[in-house]
Amino acid sequence: MGDLTNSDFYAKNQRNSSSANHEGDFGVSVMELRGLMELRGGEAVVKIQEDYGDMDGLCQRLKTSPTEGLSGDVTDLEKRKEAFGQNLIPPKKPKTFLELIWEALQDVTLIILEVAALISLGLSFYQPPGGDTGDSCGTAAGGGEDEGEAESGWIEGAAILLSVACVVLVTAFNDWSKEKQFRGLQSRIEQEQKFQVVRGAQVIQLPVADIVVGDIAQIKYGDLLPADGVLIQGNDLKIDESSLTGESDHVKKTADRDPMLLSGTHVMEGSGRMLVTAVGVNSQTGIIFTLLGAGEVGEEEKKEKRVKKQDGAAAMEMQPLKSAEGGETEEKKKTNVSKKEKSVLQGKLTKLAVQIGKAGLVMSAITVIILVLYFAVDNFVLQKRPWLTECTPIYVQYFVKFFIIGVTVLVVAVPEGLPLAVTISLAYSVKKMMKDNNLVRHLDACETMGNATAICSDKTGTLTTNRMTAVACYIGDVHYKEIPDPGVLSNKSLDILVNAISLNSAYTTKILPATKEGGLPMQVGNKTECGLLGLVLKLKRDYQPIRNQIPEEKLYKVYTFNSVRKSMSTVIKLPEGGFRMYSKGASEIVLKKCTKILNAEGEPRVFRPRDKDEMVKKVIEPMACDGLRTICVAYRDFPADPEPLWDNENDILNELTAVCVVGIEDPVRPEVPAAIVRCQRAGITVRMVTGDNLNTARAIAMKCGIIHPGEDFLAIDGKEFNRRIRNEKGEVEQERMDKVWPKLRVLARSSPTDKHTLVKGIIDSTLTDQRQVVAVTGDGTNDGPALKKADVGFAMGIAGTDVAKEASDIILTDDNFSSIVKAVMWGRNVYDSISKFLQFQLTVNVVAVIVAFTGACITQDSPLKAVQMLWVNLIMDTFASLALATEPPTEALLMRKPYGRNKPLISSTMTKNILGHGIYQLVIIFSLLFVGEQIFDIDSGRNAPLHSPPSEHYTIIFNTFVLMQLFNEINARKIHGERNVFDGIFRNPIFCSIVFGTFAIQIVIVQLGGKPFSCTPLDLEKWGWCTFLGLGELVWGQVIATIPNSKLRFLRGAGQLTKKNEMPGDEDMNEDNEEIDHAERELRRGQVLWFRGLSRIQTQIRVVNAFRSSLYEGLEKTDSRSSIHNFMTHPEFRLEDSTPHIPLIDDTDLEDDPALRKTPQSLSRAGSQPQSPNKNNNAIDSGINLTIDTTSKSAASSSPSSPLHSLETSL
Repeated sequence: MGDLTNSDFYAKNQRNSSSANHEGDFGVSVMELRGLMELRGGEAVVKIQEDYGDMDGLCQRLKTSPTEGLSGDVTDLEKRKEAFGQNLIPPKKPKTFLELIWEALQDVTLIILEVAALISLGLSFYQPPGGDTGDSCGTAAGGGEDEGEAESGWIEGAAILLSVACVVLVTAFNDWSKEKQFRGLQSRIEQEQKFQVVRGAQVIQLPVADIVVGDIAQIKYGDLLPADGVLIQGNDLKIDESSLTGESDHVKKTADRDPMLLSGTHVMEGSGRMLVTAVGVNSQTGIIFTLLGAGEVGEEEKKEKRVKKQDGAAAMEMQPLKSAEGGETEEKKKTNVSKKEKSVLQGKLTKLAVQIGKAGLVMSAITVIILVLYFAVDNFVLQKRPWLTECTPIYVQYFVKFFIIGVTVLVVAVPEGLPLAVTISLAYSVKKMMKDNNLVRHLDACETMGNATAICSDKTGTLTTNRMTAVACYIGDVHYKEIPDPGVLSNKSLDILVNAISLNSAYTTKILPATKEGGLPMQVGNKTECGLLGLVLKLKRDYQPIRNQIPEEKLYKVYTFNSVRKSMSTVIKLPEGGFRMYSKGASEIVLKKCTKILNAEGEPRVFRPRDKDEMVKKVIEPMACDGLRTICVAYRDFPADPEPLWDNENDILNELTAVCVVGIEDPVRPEVPAAIVRCQRAGITVRMVTGDNLNTARAIAMKCGIIHPGEDFLAIDGKEFNRRIRNEKGEVEQERMDKVWPKLRVLARSSPTDKHTLVKGIIDSTLTDQRQVVAVTGDGTNDGPALKKADVGFAMGIAGTDVAKEASDIILTDDNFSSIVKAVMWGRNVYDSISKFLQFQLTVNVVAVIVAFTGACITQDSPLKAVQMLWVNLIMDTFASLALATEPPTEALLMRKPYGRNKPLISSTMTKNILGHGIYQLVIIFSLLFVGEQIFDIDSGRNAPLHSPPSEHYTIIFNTFVLMQLFNEINARKIHGERNVFDGIFRNPIFCSIVFGTFAIQIVIVQLGGKPFSCTPLDLEKWGWCTFLGLGELVWGQVIATIPNSKLRFLRGAGQLTKKNEMPGDEDMNEDNEEIDHAERELRRGQVLWFRGLSRIQTQIRVVNAFRSSLYEGLEKTDSRSSIHNFMTHPEFRLEDSTPHIPLIDDTDLEDDPALRKTPQSLSRAGSQPQSPNKNNNAIDSGINLTIDTTSKSAASSSPSSPLHSLETSL
């Protein structure tokens, strides 16, 4: 639907509006509406009044009703789509297959090979003049070629080009299928996005693409607006427009002052109804996209700019959900757009690939140099031949042959299969994870999940079923353990209660009859409100008639629920004059504001502070300890004259009269306790972060198995949490945080900032030797920052707001905690698949490079020819990555601890396997190379002249080599030293078909490959021997498995090959300074020693001061500032960001100097006390007592290892 059609309609509308009747047409054109949407605030209100009279006038022009919406008639909807466009932004065209091929051709090694092959081709057609220069050109022409062979000189060049084409096609096809999967994913995300619209007076959920101009949309907290519109009626509506304007402050919207709502912006608070005025390409976001649409570069740059500009709640606005381009840019621009630096695995792999590549380059260069020198020395020095001009092409041909051998060594050395393996493995996992209810938005999240060490989960809806039912209440001075019969309650209290619940809740919240026989009634909207409406129904009343009597637009003022208020209030005008405000919210918060309470007769009586305490003890705590959420319902009457100042919230929300306290139950999901046990077994700590009351949270955590009685854990609320982690100035101190988080299991009454602080604190902590990898679940708009900060953010697919989904990496389509455990399993599986592939690939690399290198040096010709090497490369890169990367996960993956961020990719077991198999293969191949002709009684293939026919000898070597790789591929299926390598092999049909397929092709190549593959057909006996030597790999694998790792000390170092200098906390380190050179490390170590000395002097001075001033004060101060970590936070001692890498107390130095060894340990013991001996969480009432206690103990006991001791000695 381009602009052309729009302008046609524009013209048509202009014609029509002059004539009195607009048959089937609308009283306003696309262009007018577009113009209207560009105005802001007051201008827009004036414009609407001038042009349409008021909002009703605009609705009439668009033929819609502000209360009942569109009729939903199909022809009408079609007409609207035709006139105003559809709510779609046409996706950017995907890359064509040819473009992908062109991209694959950019690979440097392939380009080098192509050039070499072309030179070789050109030279093979060149016949030197002067007929027979055979003798004079030395060895170059030795070995009498017959014409047939001279003619077939071009075959090698052509074959190389052909195999390059093969590799390119395979790569391009892989990219293409990956792209296709992404598009599928995008469209799946698109279909997921629904929006509430009023049609025919019914509220229905529509896919965003079906919204048309003239629809009345209901907007509420957490929505991502799908189209432009004008607000008809709003309650306390605040919008985050940063994605369009870059303004970070929330904009207040009201129908009379600023009614303009724009697509792609987020509703941060409140609710309302809007008239949709522009969709798709005509909406504000659409216009921006159309401007960008032409130049794809522009589009991506703009995207980046927008992403960088507001790093706030939602990095990319509506578009990634709408336009299919999201997927592919994410992949390409992973480094800039995605919310984190390169994923851990990709970082490790890139580093490894670079290291191997460098080694390969050196090897290939040496190979070429040795070959050229040998040839030159042999010909021109030893045999003293002159360089003849007519011989030049022949010499050049030799040099090209040497060059090709060198490049082939390089090709085999460079593991370009690594990125491919990662991609295949991730893409495969992502596809399969869809079935496990994980919709992965960022590929790398899948692999990060395998390293997760902590999960911070919401309670409501994730651990619980999110079906709220009221099961207990306190009303009229009586605490009912179950919902009472309405007969026993006074009518007065009952009426107030029913009105308070029916009116003071979102009108979109409803309880609908069950869809199937005997099913539970359906809860629509906010689940807590559904629980309260359920209470009304249980009291044999109905909420709908009351709502019909006072429709939403008649509500005088609404204070919607937000995380600061923790309550919601609605003001209505009473018929007899005056106002009444109904309030509901978290019981301890609302009760604090109550001064009266209704008694058994329904009359208000005074509610004193001591009554409140009584109430908390007798009613709220027992309910909370049963795991119930407690909600207090209250009201307050205001006089009509003078009208209260509604904006002065503190005065309004005060002096309430409590009506009732309701206990709402949200049962734990049946599968959660088992899932949590699996997590704990896998070494993952589960923490519950919830907005609920502490007792409720603790009870639910017990039921889930997050905490067990008698364990040493912390369960605290947000207030206490902040008190413990902030210093006097109110700043969060990492050192204080480190005392809290290791034991924290439940954080209750927490605000979104607490959640973010906790996640950040755990990620930045340097307590553990591995940096913690944190996953977070969230559903609310305010969870955005925490989801972004976490290593992996999970958003709820059902209960989650669009903002949360936008900030997340994975969407849980069934909102279920046990799906997170599945994600962990898949993540670990990706990691293992990559390791399997690495083990296989490195074995082939090592062997092929050594064979080519030594072969070339000793026999002037690589035993494995260029084309053969490319075939080996294809097997080992592409096919093996497919075969090994698609292994399905097993439960055994959850039986071990996470690997951690800086564990080397290649474990000592893998190093043992690589070296072991490498030795076996080299022994076999060199035996065949040097004594093979005697064993098999055939002609030797060594020192063959240029263009000579392929020898049986070298064919046997090539065949044995490939078969050994094939059988080693089966060995590579296990990387933890398991015995049974065939275990579960038939669960992976891809693996089996690839192994058999490769074997079949190998037979074809050897028997029919001929000249291009430098092969001669072999008879059955020789095939038997080759296969036998290949099978030896499996036997040898068992031998290797028997050698214990402890015997091989030297492997420890080898396994560290890829250890990045990426210590805990080096999140913020830039990619470019990844490789720290040793000088810099020494320098840093110097700095640390210096700081350590300084901190020691400071500590000693402080201890002296401590004695001067009162012992306690002084010690407490010492404690809070004595940790070395703290000096990092004092600006004078600011090391650059990446300091925390260095274990602050460096064991290497300490081991050398016993005197040094004592002090720092005790210092760390006194300074930051991570493990307190306290076993009972309730005893840790206040952090201060505890710290004084431990410090005074360690400081006062002047044992040889305490700072005091060192002080005495130094004094």
